[in-house]
Amino acid sequence: MAETLNTRVAIIGGGCAGLAAAAKLAQQNIPVTLFEAGPQLGGRARKVSYQGLEIDNGQHILLGAYQETLQLLKLVGVDFKRTLQRLPLTMHMQDVHTQAQLILKTCQHLPAPLHLLAGLVSAKGLSAKDKWLAIRMMALLHINRFKLNQDIDLHTLLARHKQSTNLIQNLWEPLCLAALNTPIKQASSQVFLNVLRDSFARKKTDSDMLLARVDLTSLIGDPISRYIQSKNGEVCHATIDKIVVAQHGYSLSSSLGDRLFSHVVLAVAPHQLGKIAPNGLFDDALGGIVQAFSYQPITTLYLQFSTDTRLPLAMQGMVNSISQWVFDRGQVCDQHGLIAVVVSAHGVHSGMTQAELTEAVIKEITLAFKLQAPLWFKIITEKRATFSCDVGIKRPANTTVLPNLYLAGDYTEGDYPATIEGAVRSGVKCASLISKQLQSS
Repeated sequence: MAETLNTRVAIIGGGCAGLAAAAKLAQQNIPVTLFEAGPQLGGRARKVSYQGLEIDNGQHILLGAYQETLQLLKLVGVDFKRTLQRLPLTMHMQDVHTQAQLILKTCQHLPAPLHLLAGLVSAKGLSAKDKWLAIRMMALLHINRFKLNQDIDLHTLLARHKQSTNLIQNLWEPLCLAALNTPIKQASSQVFLNVLRDSFARKKTDSDMLLARVDLTSLIGDPISRYIQSKNGEVCHATIDKIVVAQHGYSLSSSLGDRLFSHVVLAVAPHQLGKIAPNGLFDDALGGIVQAFSYQPITTLYLQFSTDTRLPLAMQGMVNSISQWVFDRGQVCDQHGLIAVVVSAHGVHSGMTQAELTEAVIKEITLAFKLQAPLWFKIITEKRATFSCDVGIKRPANTTVLPNLYLAGDYTEGDYPATIEGAVRSGVKCASLISKQLQSS
């Protein structure tokens, strides 16, 4: 590997994108220093200690299609059998008021995409007409390689394919919120189709759900940090106050002093770029893109019931309700009686206070599963959990107008929405760009 004189790469931001970039550079023995302002690595995928338990700042799932994420975790030595529970895709949606259910299970005896089509045929809670309409749409999407001539909102696309209200409410809208965290009437159809393509049109196992048996810091942040340091990389918990363009790179000022780096990867959220970006980075194009971003929240409400409480499934969806996805953490990670409820994106709950939202969710969960009041609860809201994945959204490239300065994050150019996989892909791409630049220098 050819390197420039005094090559050292600074990664600013210890979320999934920054961790991925640092690990891939360290793998190639390229000197790297990762800066993280907070006490923990992982960004929006990190643990929170409460009531003697290690929970997460948000309940996440991985998909079998998350190839870059799984390869990264394998690289740093994560034991999948110990840390991840793999479940074939099962959608079990329940109307909290009518108790009506939709149950869809992929067929494990068939290859993709037939495993999904067979699952639609045998699904419970769908009429014969609904099944035909869903199968027809998936077949047409597959024929067109999940590509649209022009991006439109997902609600309009579903209407064009004559999807019924039942299908939209119980199947497509929950999938959209889970994948894009964006309301269906403004969500990008093309990005949604990208996720469908990777999850259902390639390998059968791509549609599997992977639930973490351990907290997200133990799954992602800690093992990647250990790997970086094992390759003589640095992991520093310090805030970068200023970046200045220098003669042979960039000078970074922090509580650790001033240091010079040949390359810099800004792996912070887009709304944080303006605080530390060096002069000249925010040209009209990049500044306009970043300022145009809007954001969507995710709230996770943890409810502790008696330890003998067990839900019918480890993961279940809810419709016609504020609650959207319910996880039994006793079945997932041995935290018995602890239920995690996810409320995604802006919706009817947006005007509620935390107290009102908590009261409404507890009422829904106790009604749906016939439970007594919880012993305690903890509500965690990430107000800027994801960028809003709207129709035709413009996203910046990983390269910038400044030499050897890159952007990493799930918001940068790519096929995926704001997910762990989207962030990891961006970080891996930055590492690849730096590697190629060093090889050619």
